[in-house]
Amino acid sequence: MSLNFRFAVVSDLHIGLSHTIWDNPARFPLVEVSIPALEVVLEHLQKEELDFLLLPGDLTQHGECDNHTWLQKRLSQLPFPVYVVPGNHDVPNPLANQRSIGLKDFPYYYSQFGYDNPKQLYYTCEVLPGVQLIALNSNYFDKSGRQLGRLNDEQLAWLEQVLVKLNDKLVLVMVHHNVIEHIPGQANHPLGRRYILENAPVLQKILKAAGVNLVFTGHLHTQDIAYHNGIYDITTGSLVSYPHPYRILNLRTDQQGKRWLQVESHRVKSVPGWENLPHKSREWMGERSYPFMLKILTHPPLSLPVAEAEKLVPSLRYFWARMAAGDALFKFSDFPPSVRRHFEAYSATTDDGNLALIDNHASLLLS
Repeated sequence: MSLNFRFAVVSDLHIGLSHTIWDNPARFPLVEVSIPALEVVLEHLQKEELDFLLLPGDLTQHGECDNHTWLQKRLSQLPFPVYVVPGNHDVPNPLANQRSIGLKDFPYYYSQFGYDNPKQLYYTCEVLPGVQLIALNSNYFDKSGRQLGRLNDEQLAWLEQVLVKLNDKLVLVMVHHNVIEHIPGQANHPLGRRYILENAPVLQKILKAAGVNLVFTGHLHTQDIAYHNGIYDITTGSLVSYPHPYRILNLRTDQQGKRWLQVESHRVKSVPGWENLPHKSREWMGERSYPFMLKILTHPPLSLPVAEAEKLVPSLRYFWARMAAGDALFKFSDFPPSVRRHFEAYSATTDDGNLALIDNHASLLLS
């Protein structure tokens, strides 16, 4: 089938109405710009003749009822279909409380945006003739109530049953947590593993067996395209974090019948009160980076003594901002050899050292 369509991805909106915004000196997301930034993006997207829009989770600041209500109303005004999944911030508790909705409440808020069965936290639908979306819920609570990134067994069994029926369709998968590593050693790093599914290898195996090669994720707040074992995991940075990105994607079929996905990335550069938004948000992130970078230096695999780590932290002030922007290249010639190798491994290069600048703009061959 010759497929040609256009869609967008906007992730980690962290929508916060003014009366719901709470401050924390270590908070990276600039929630204060969430609504005006979204309005800038929606104004642009409505000019782009999109077929649909994907929102891979963290739609709200912290699952507040007012923020979910505002967002679902705003999305209902758009001229194209929108599909969503919950992020960890959308359903921070298994049961509703005075501050946030509960896990099972989420589909009831977004019944117009994919959830035709409000009693189920995952769904599938045909977004265009020949194109099927599978939207998964990666929020899992263990017996102690701790929130994890994981697909439960019931959902995995459902997924396998759905995929058996879709052999002749192009399948797009959307889930909040990463499915493939986007940073070195992410699945085992004490700070990185919470951003990737605990049972990611299981999902990878199921998708590969079904010939599915496109997954759209969020959560990590970075622009990154990772490829492993025949699968692309396209993660999109947060709209409320530097550099305030979003993506427009074109899938086209060439004359030889090969399918290509062309990826364009855009950034919100200004909103009222934050006219030079990228500069201000980069500084915001840099000012709050000290504790985060200190943890990276003092936790495995580096495990540096605090005194030694504190000497290196100032040189890493903008490290995560550069990671978040995608296509980062790092040189830390003044660092000790083992530390230098660790941080330079985050560069956008292949294993043999060649540049791989595909995080923001790329043309990916699918078949």
